[in-house]
Amino acid sequence: MARSHVKGNPELLRVIRALRSAARARHVALWGSVADGLERARHPSRPVSVGHLDRVAHAEETVVVPGKVLSDGSLSKRLTVAAFAYSAEARAKIHAAGGTALSLDELLKSKPDGTGVRLVG
Repeated sequence: MARSHVKGNPELLRVIRALRSAARARHVALWGSVADGLERARHPSRPVSVGHLDRVAHAEETVVVPGKVLSDGSLSKRLTVAAFAYSAEARAKIHAAGGTALSLDELLKSKPDGTGVRLVG
């Protein structure tokens, strides 16, 4: 029998519920996938570094990370990044490259249908 993982962070639970609701209401599978990523146990989910984002994302792209963005590496592209959490250095590197660091709620409000958003991580 699979062990269920209960998240204790009320903000995380609220974001997961909002993503699930948006996935059902708008029939957007992307939001369900992001919610799945946030619900995973801590060990299978790995944080994403800005260096990884620089390697896999194209300039001016909007990417969503179901977890935390860390500051390892450098970012040379202007990206819009949405994640549950950021390290302070990662947020500074995204802004220094001319990009934008959003919360998942902000991305959900600005792009409710999920068009032009790519899941990374």
